[in-house]
Amino acid sequence: MANPEPATQTLDPTSTEVGSVFVSNYPPYSQWTPEAVEEVHRVLDQPPRPGVPLGLYMHIPFCRRRCKFCYFRVFTDRNSDQIQGYIDALIAEAAMYKDRAALAGRPVDFVYFGGGTPSYISVKHLEQLVAGVQESLPWDQAREIAFECEPGTLTRSKLEAIRGIGVTRLSLGVENFDDEILKENGRAHVTKEIDRVLPWVAELDFPQLNIDLIAGMVGETWETWKHTIDRTLEVSPDSVTIYQMELPYNTVYSKQVLEGGDGPPIANWELKREWQAYAFERLAENGYRVSSAYTMVKEGCHDPFVYRDSLWQGADLLPLGVSSFGHLSGVHFQNESGWTPYLERVEQGELPVSRAFVPSEDEKLTREVILQLKRGWLDRRPFQEKFGVDIRERFLQPLAELQEENLLDIEGDRIELRRPGLLRVDTLLPKFYAPEYRGARYT
Repeated sequence: MANPEPATQTLDPTSTEVGSVFVSNYPPYSQWTPEAVEEVHRVLDQPPRPGVPLGLYMHIPFCRRRCKFCYFRVFTDRNSDQIQGYIDALIAEAAMYKDRAALAGRPVDFVYFGGGTPSYISVKHLEQLVAGVQESLPWDQAREIAFECEPGTLTRSKLEAIRGIGVTRLSLGVENFDDEILKENGRAHVTKEIDRVLPWVAELDFPQLNIDLIAGMVGETWETWKHTIDRTLEVSPDSVTIYQMELPYNTVYSKQVLEGGDGPPIANWELKREWQAYAFERLAENGYRVSSAYTMVKEGCHDPFVYRDSLWQGADLLPLGVSSFGHLSGVHFQNESGWTPYLERVEQGELPVSRAFVPSEDEKLTREVILQLKRGWLDRRPFQEKFGVDIRERFLQPLAELQEENLLDIEGDRIELRRPGLLRVDTLLPKFYAPEYRGARYT
């Protein structure tokens, strides 16, 4: 293992610039417009593309507390009646889709409950939501039902209900095993809540348990990070997902910087990558393999992350809920991002879509190339079959640059990032962008 502790730990509030780093789509979301929404309605009235799987995303935007690094659409002040109204809206939104040509009778291949905090809502609301949406969009054939949880929102009875709705992949937002770090970064839970729920998760025998961690939270040190990895290995989850701390727009920490104040003391990118590399090496020593730039999977765990892999390969995704993103038949779109506009449009019987984008064939190709590169490797044959393009020729310049920088290897049909490239993959992906999108604000 590489030396796990450099001589100096670098904490620099200017080293992590404000702006999104994590790439989840292409072209950037900032290119989406209200004028393109009519294209969403056009493809909804056409049959789906043959052989393309369909996923369902439901956004549950409620949290006990807003993390200081959070940039998602979340609400911390909604009462039970307001939550009930939102659940009713999700059910009504699903009903608007069920008879559209692109979706009618089409099997749902995977389901993702995201947030916010899906585990925040009550058992009653959860069961109402599942029953109501399934009346329009049944998912009895789904290969995966993934569900995000915050430890402090869980009880034994709520976990039983989550297991009862068929969840196959439970993702626990641990982030860190140090209470002071959790508190400083605005997390609602503490470690005793993590420890309380883990036996229940084991007893209920979820097919797959994932634990989320963040390398480089404010207050992190080598000592605390090594402790977090030790505790993670003790838990022995099926997969571990590690993100590097960033400062997207619209976070508490980012606003401190943008308003001219002292930014939070965050480790620089080099140190965050060292921490992630250390975690990957420790996990590999204990029977885990690399699944993507962020995820290690325990050997013998054969349940894939269907949601991630399907989206990276161009699957359709139907989004339900405020601010949700999705794509159908190649058209990308987002729902209203405001609480009141979303609810009002659904109440009026309108699909709450607010902006959209229609990518060209080359943009679709680029999207799949950059997203699949996040798993660490590409095989040029599927792209040749799907798009009729040799990606080694189409992306000759960025691939050559990465080879020259010793970040990537090419052998035959396989293109593979070296470990240093994998750990900084999101900063490399703009090399593949069309010139007009380089430098564009991501969101």
